Amino acid sequence: MTHQGSGIGGGEVRRYHHGDLAAALVAAGLELARAGGPDAIGLREVTRAVGVTPNAAYRHFTDRAALVLAVARRAQQQVALAMETRIAAADPETDPRRRARLRLRAVGLAYIDFALHEPGLFQLAFQTHEQFAERTDPSATGAAPFHLLVAALDDLVAAGVLPPDRRPHAEWACWAAVHGLSDLATRGPLHDQDRATVEQLAHYVVDRAITGIICEDAGSTHPRAAPTKRTTR
Repeated sequence: MTHQGSGIGGGEVRRYHHGDLAAALVAAGLELARAGGPDAIGLREVTRAVGVTPNAAYRHFTDRAALVLAVARRAQQQVALAMETRIAAADPETDPRRRARLRLRAVGLAYIDFALHEPGLFQLAFQTHEQFAERTDPSATGAAPFHLLVAALDDLVAAGVLPPDRRPHAEWACWAAVHGLSDLATRGPLHDQDRATVEQLAHYVVDRAITGIICEDAGSTHPRAAPTKRTTR
């Protein structure tokens, strides 16, 4: 049996087939989040978009929070896909050290680029802690964005670019840099800045973040004091 919904915002009419309602609800949630962020996802709004009653959603999701989490997972998959696409562009580089650095750079730039082009999905994707945990769901596909960052940093160590003793917690330094700029650009003081300027800032922030974790004297919490020369009389 095929049901027809009224679509989202007067857009394309959506259809789903028996047994695929959960996927249809998640797809509708994505469209709502794309337009209005996480707060736009409601059981009534989502079920209306696919043409079913709100009670039908409870066969697949225990409550709104469960639906939002499912939609957030899909948003994370889209971020990861954008990262993987950009990472693949670095693969032809033959120098392993340069390739590892380009791959990490790709992760950061893809993250910011996704935030600029999909601010609603970006806000949704990173309001859950799930992506930072180890994968335990056998049905989950693809790597989470955070895991792609971790892998890129590990590759940097393997290539001899990042010293092993500087690897711990490097993911948080990188993440803070790109997420901070993304937040400033999507809902902060850079929101009204022209896109070209923000993209220049994105390259600057990503490059500085990479330089910061690689350079031995960058970002030290406890800088070593310069030796002083004692004089005797």
